[in-house]
Amino acid sequence: MPIILASTSPRRHELLALLGIPFNVKHPSFNERLETNRPAIEQVRSFAQGKAQSVARQEPEAIVLGSDTVIELDHDVIGKPVDLTDARAMLQRLAGRDHRVHTAVAVVCSARIIDTVAFSTTVVRMKPFDTLTHERYLAIGESLGKAGAYSIQGDGGALIDSIDGDFPNVVGLPLRLVAQLLTKVGVSVPVDLDELYAMKPYANWARFSV
Repeated sequence: MPIILASTSPRRHELLALLGIPFNVKHPSFNERLETNRPAIEQVRSFAQGKAQSVARQEPEAIVLGSDTVIELDHDVIGKPVDLTDARAMLQRLAGRDHRVHTAVAVVCSARIIDTVAFSTTVVRMKPFDTLTHERYLAIGESLGKAGAYSIQGDGGALIDSIDGDFPNVVGLPLRLVAQLLTKVGVSVPVDLDELYAMKPYANWARFSV
């Protein structure tokens, strides 16, 4: 029973590898189109399932994992910046405030008629805006290609005051939730999740107490 991660994200690949499960990676053919007026939970569900289903159609015997992450602030969905000007505006809007990071994880297997999805939400509290700090961060280019214009596992972790919830969820793959979903479909997860979360074996994880 092969397991396939339907993703183009190296971060999701790295996180899933922490569970000690053999898996392959296949790029989904699903086309993501962010709709800013659509509720965040509906949108992230659609993206996660779309990715998993697109690969499951090609690999019907496999257990396919699809995942997507969005940021919600004031009921608005915040996506990836189009350029540094857009990134600056995003960081200014997020600064000094709490926002929610929603990740949906879909598990699909065409042959076994499995198509399920579950969610994880983490509240991220950002530090107040500081022109020098933020301009230095923007200058390294890490903001581009990241939802909300920051990377918690990179230098963007310095912009965050604290989190309430699952750290891997903010990176893009909530490992406890993934382990639960895989176990339900008969996949054995060899790693002790409590031990893994105590060790925090990922960049910047140890900086956050949760």
